Amino acid sequence: MTREAVIQEYTYAPAATDEATSDLELVRRSQSGSREAFSELVRRHQHLVYNVAYRFMRDATLAEDMAQESFVKAYRLLKGFRGDCSFTTWLYRVTSTTCLTEINRRKRRGEVELTPESGGALCVTEHKPAEKDLKEQIRRCVTRLSDRYATIVTLYYLKGISYDEIAQVMDVPLGTLKTWMFRARKQLRFIVEKELTNNG
Repeated sequence: MTREAVIQEYTYAPAATDEATSDLELVRRSQSGSREAFSELVRRHQHLVYNVAYRFMRDATLAEDMAQESFVKAYRLLKGFRGDCSFTTWLYRVTSTTCLTEINRRKRRGEVELTPESGGALCVTEHKPAEKDLKEQIRRCVTRLSDRYATIVTLYYLKGISYDEIAQVMDVPLGTLKTWMFRARKQLRFIVEKELTNNG
């Protein structure tokens, strides 16, 4: 199945099987080449995938794109699904990883947006020119963190993703993630202070 065909399945996703058919059975049929079975998996889980993508991207259009991309990636990786976890859990992980890859790509291109859904230590308002300048400085400072630290700062402060979810996506213990966040905050504070001093 081509990428375009997978996207078409996502877009239309007609009901192809009885609701009683398990996800695992549909996965097995999909692995054997059944497009109808994969179409049914898309139909069942497209709202979940979109909602996960929206939590990461905070933009409806980007979430739609990432949802489509996630199903493309899921179809490509489906042969390796062994049923060690539920299909829903596996698909959540695929979607999260797809979004994380896009966030990192945008970070490298300097497209990190400081517009968190909820307040936080990095929240900067947009009403005054001086505050806009500060927002831009902090955005630049985030991109100067290591990839690991920039990722967790972006996900937690700018995307509103919880510690538990970040730890799951990055496949690390919660304690390790909290240690990384402590170090990331410390590094970011140092970078921001240096930036403000140099431009003050």
